Amino acid sequence: MLHHACDRLLRLTRKMFHGYPNLRRWEQTDDVFQNSLVRLHRALAEVRVESVRHFFNLAAVQVRRELLDLAKHHYGPEGGGANHHTDRIPADDDGGSLHDRAEEPDDLSGWHGFHVLVEKLPEDEQEVVNLLYYEGLTQDEAARVLDISLRTLKRRWQSAKLKLHEELNRDGQG
Repeated sequence: MLHHACDRLLRLTRKMFHGYPNLRRWEQTDDVFQNSLVRLHRALAEVRVESVRHFFNLAAVQVRRELLDLAKHHYGPEGGGANHHTDRIPADDDGGSLHDRAEEPDDLSGWHGFHVLVEKLPEDEQEVVNLLYYEGLTQDEAARVLDISLRTLKRRWQSAKLKLHEELNRDGQG
């Protein structure tokens, strides 16, 4: 389970940094990965993991928190990223986007907003997003972890995607 979680955290970190050269000026992929692991380790010391489902949710929360803190730190009002020009820096890893880039936010503030919106989803939908998006499980695997039917999982996934899409479009227009 830990090996899988480490692999997922590293993939997510690579995915986030692949198309964001401005952030590379301030952070390196391995550092963000390590910080996410430290968060997960601390959480595991304080929380009794009751199931695989609980572990995956805990890991996904730690990834989101690290990314949100990173965005606040570098691109907040006093952050270096908000107040300095950054030239394009080449990719530093073999990773890449796990999904079509057209469906992903196009800047760090967009990612910040996305992660905040995921936190606001109903718990059952948030769990599906955690497993499918953050952890990279297949729909069959996620349905087994959640002990629900594949049909229920697909319904929750569709509902979560629709809510996220509507909120992201609303924020983009307002």
